[in-house]
Amino acid sequence: MKAWIMLLLALSLPVAAQAEEAKEGETAPKVTYVTLSPPFVGNYGLDGTPKLKVYKADVALRVTGDDAMKAVKANEPLIRNQLVALFAQQTTETMNNVEAKEKLRQEALKQTQQVMNDETGKPVVEDLLFNNLIIQ
Repeated sequence: MKAWIMLLLALSLPVAAQAEEAKEGETAPKVTYVTLSPPFVGNYGLDGTPKLKVYKADVALRVTGDDAMKAVKANEPLIRNQLVALFAQQTTETMNNVEAKEKLRQEALKQTQQVMNDETGKPVVEDLLFNNLIIQ
């Protein structure tokens, strides 16, 4: 009887090892950065001063999984519209210092997530990054 039990245990070890390898072989959803192209270019701080103020922003969105990437690509025009409106509302003060730019980034992320939540039922976008933000 002991021999049978030992034989069954010996035969079951490779099966358990293969099951563990299969779990390790499963890949977690892949993080992807979706660059919104072309870059955003426009005027800001239209406060009645004669000097033209211009910005250029290269924006990337971090998402996880192919479905999220496809959802962002499908809704890119809505996201771009929302971000153009946000950038146009900015003042010289909100574009000139680091803390204000971080607040702008956070607000852009919040609005992007809201657009995606309205369209897909979930925020989808995990983070928004300025790859480049130039102001004049």
